[in-house]
Amino acid sequence: MHLQCGIHKLELSSANNTLPKIMGILNITPDSFSDGGNYYQAGKLSLDLVLRRAELMLGEGADIIDVGGESTRPGAASVSEQQELDRVIPVVEALVQKLGALVSVDTSTAAVMWESARRGAGMINDVRALQREGALEAAANTGLPVCLMHMQGQPDSMQNAPEYMDVVKDVCEFLCARMMACVTAGIPKERILLDPGFGFGKTLAHNLALLARLPELVALGQPILVGLSRKSMLGHMLNRNVEDRLPGSLVLALSAAERGAAIIRVHDVMATSDALRVANAIKNYLI
Repeated sequence: MHLQCGIHKLELSSANNTLPKIMGILNITPDSFSDGGNYYQAGKLSLDLVLRRAELMLGEGADIIDVGGESTRPGAASVSEQQELDRVIPVVEALVQKLGALVSVDTSTAAVMWESARRGAGMINDVRALQREGALEAAANTGLPVCLMHMQGQPDSMQNAPEYMDVVKDVCEFLCARMMACVTAGIPKERILLDPGFGFGKTLAHNLALLARLPELVALGQPILVGLSRKSMLGHMLNRNVEDRLPGSLVLALSAAERGAAIIRVHDVMATSDALRVANAIKNYLI
């Protein structure tokens, strides 16, 4: 299938013999868990640093650049609508006009969705699955594809002893309910992607269950986006700091690809691209 993302057409497939697309992470917040503050000079966001990083990721094989102006790491505080607009909109405009990039906007805020679409963004990626006030209507009005993510609780409290009867079943039911809300609001299924929300209100056991049973989410019939890069689950398994989690992140990316993920959201674009290409070459040769 293909997604029409503004002026860009993104070819996607959940088939196991095709390579997933790579979404490069560009967090323009001062407090994101991995790259927070990397693009600031003297306390101000530097568009030059942002563009340099985005250009590098595109050259390394990123198909999408995902821009986020509100940190959603565990324990993160919320930001005002105006703060998020001030961070995100100039970056979206620069990435589209200067690099011609396919930009995804990682936001739950209606005004940010609408303004980003006006400046050329091609996708909306919402960790709250369009549940914030006005978000569903704004997303529908943009005409852009949307990614709906599952999160138990809110970022400031989501890791406080999350519980599920059956995490995979519960996540599937939530995503199906949000998908139907989108369809009712005028967003066709052809424009909807789903994200199980690794690390968002989940224990290590919950995350491992979601990855092992990812084909059950693929069976819902929508493209699956996963974000596993440098996540705390690797810290729990390996006792590694954020900057030392690349090998584990690559294994998780490969596992997600093998189980049908259509888009993989990562910090380390070149390493992930190389790993996916090598694994795919081996699989095709063996077939």
